[in-house]
Amino acid sequence: QPPTRIGRDRILMADLVIEREVLVEAPVEVVWRTITEPDQMSQWFADRVELVVEPGAHGFMQFGDQGGPVVVETVDPPARFSFRWNHPRGEEPVTGNSMLVEFTLTPEGNERTRLRVSESGHELLAWPDAEKERYAGEHRGGWAEYLDRLATLLAKRQSG
Repeated sequence: QPPTRIGRDRILMADLVIEREVLVEAPVEVVWRTITEPDQMSQWFADRVELVVEPGAHGFMQFGDQGGPVVVETVDPPARFSFRWNHPRGEEPVTGNSMLVEFTLTPEGNERTRLRVSESGHELLAWPDAEKERYAGEHRGGWAEYLDRLATLLAKRQSG
């Protein structure tokens, strides 16, 4: 009995989810600044960040020898921040041609923040399944590393 198409799709979708959550030892306003201000972002994320944090703003992020344009989508301080990236050159990033990175911040008491990042959009692209899975795996690992760096950076700062 071959597996049903629905079952396989569900497994594939699970393989494509890119999500990471970390509990940060810092108040929500501090975490918000760390994920939205270019000089802060460059301490844990991209090497070079050119960004104005307002919806529709075009910016750029450089990671070593890789990088590209980003477009800010949602700015709802200090709870939600999102941007699109990895879209074809010369095209405006929209659903279906780019990835959406969303940060969600939830205060836990006054001194801690639960920070969640999710990246989506790759599952909608006309890529082979194996390519989508490779992207998801790489980016899951990448976000784990970046959020760990962010948490370490802020824990050090908070402890003076």
